[in-house]
Amino acid sequence: MVLAYHLIFTVYGFWLPNDPRGSWSDFVRSWDLYIAAGPATKTSTHKSVAHAPHDYSARIAAKSALRYPPVTFSDDQIQTVAAGFQSAVDRSRFLIHACSFLPTHVHAVIARHKYDIETVMNQLKGQASTALTRAGLHPFQNTFLPSGTRHSPWSEEGWDVYLNTPHEIQHAIRYVQNNPLKERRPPQHWPFIAPYRP
Repeated sequence: MVLAYHLIFTVYGFWLPNDPRGSWSDFVRSWDLYIAAGPATKTSTHKSVAHAPHDYSARIAAKSALRYPPVTFSDDQIQTVAAGFQSAVDRSRFLIHACSFLPTHVHAVIARHKYDIETVMNQLKGQASTALTRAGLHPFQNTFLPSGTRHSPWSEEGWDVYLNTPHEIQHAIRYVQNNPLKERRPPQHWPFIAPYRP
């Protein structure tokens, strides 16, 4: 039985649907991006492919075909995204056991909720985007789509790993807590974290 999830989602432009290491996408929506880097590289693995050998220059070149500049959050934006997460937790009572915000992606360990994990992710993204807009820190503060909505700072999809045992949850928590250290950033401590008690 699923007890929790290790959820990972990224900012716009960080992990492209045709990334040579693999992606979660079935197709490439942008014709320019398709021409630059080919079709989607759908992978079914549940293990990280972040460190898989690949053509780094090709990956970077593909990003030049994006319609908008890739997002990289500043420290102020990260603090604001965290405030948005707090709003989502307060509103929907999510239990987040660990969370790390990096300039290009988010890791979180989240207890199973009455909402499916995709809905949880979308609420977290939505509240974070609202907080960024209100603070005047949204990366696309003045960039609107033809529909009239502001361009999202987030990629559309995310990646979630089912955690079925207390051991898996504890392992994922340690991984998430250590994630900033791998990027030579200080440890993170957020008020919305709910300690895990097996």
